Amino acid sequence: MAMRWVRDGMIGILTMLVLLSVTDAYTLTVLAVYGILALSLGLIWGFGGILCFGQAAFYGLGAYSFAIYGINVGEAWSALFIAMLVPAVFAAVFGTMLFYGRLGDVYLAVVTLVMTLILFKFMNSTAGEAYVIGEARLGGFNGIPGYPTLYFPGKPGQYLSDLELYFFTFSCLLSVYLLCRWLLARPFGRIVIGIRENETRAELLGYDIRLYKTAIFTIGGTIAGLAGALYANWSEIVTPNLFSLGQSAENIVWVIFGGAGTLIGPIIGAAVLGFLKFLLGQQGFIDNTFVMGVLLVFAVLWFPRGVVPGFHQSYLKLTGSRRKRRSRTRRRQTKAGRKRENG
Repeated sequence: MAMRWVRDGMIGILTMLVLLSVTDAYTLTVLAVYGILALSLGLIWGFGGILCFGQAAFYGLGAYSFAIYGINVGEAWSALFIAMLVPAVFAAVFGTMLFYGRLGDVYLAVVTLVMTLILFKFMNSTAGEAYVIGEARLGGFNGIPGYPTLYFPGKPGQYLSDLELYFFTFSCLLSVYLLCRWLLARPFGRIVIGIRENETRAELLGYDIRLYKTAIFTIGGTIAGLAGALYANWSEIVTPNLFSLGQSAENIVWVIFGGAGTLIGPIIGAAVLGFLKFLLGQQGFIDNTFVMGVLLVFAVLWFPRGVVPGFHQSYLKLTGSRRKRRSRTRRRQTKAGRKRENG
């Protein structure tokens, strides 16, 4: 098990370096942020069975918490912790009301969507002078600019360059991925997966399914908050668009495209579709939303479980057929050899 962790870590570091030959560090940073956000939904939906449209809410809360705390305190590294704490507390309280209220899956998805839209509308209406937290003006649809960003440890005036921020963001992505793998390998993760498969059976075995759902929901909210804080460092401005319906829909599309029920699938889905969106944004001939929609339809038709599980299944079939051909060849050769010996 330990060797697998070391192997995955080495593959992640190698991938981080190789990707620099594909595009610039500035673009790769936001793709890594998208990967963390998609992973937060992939964890609670793919393994917890909770379809949540509220990851954009936690994402936006993380970004705004980072900006507001940074302006008032002037410290970016502690703001990173606050940016995870605020969405975690919000997710824990909100999740407790949802799961202990025994809402069904459809109603839960609708309620989380409504929560995101309420935050989006509210943050757009905070343009007045009354909407101030300490020294930070919320700014309405203009958002909050001019907050402190992450600096090189021990050198407060030396902010991270694009390359340094990319290395840090990708390291966070790799750490979150390994943490999720460790969590799912523990008894907690197995119980969560068991609840996803059959809630009634898990409850009859004595597990408090509401507590476990609230816990995995809170962890997903914390990860989304981290993604929001890293996005705030990358963009250097936070706006209500982080809470938008488009952001929620994109996150779900990333997970569906990459493959729910896997950890690497949402990351790859976010990276591929995010990079494609970036490329399409550089031209005006084709609407990028149309291309994304067509790509999603074909991906779902060809790979119903997602691109990553689909390619993995195709690889297993290919290698399995090769093994069968080799075994048949060996059996034929063995039979031929026996015939020669008997003849």
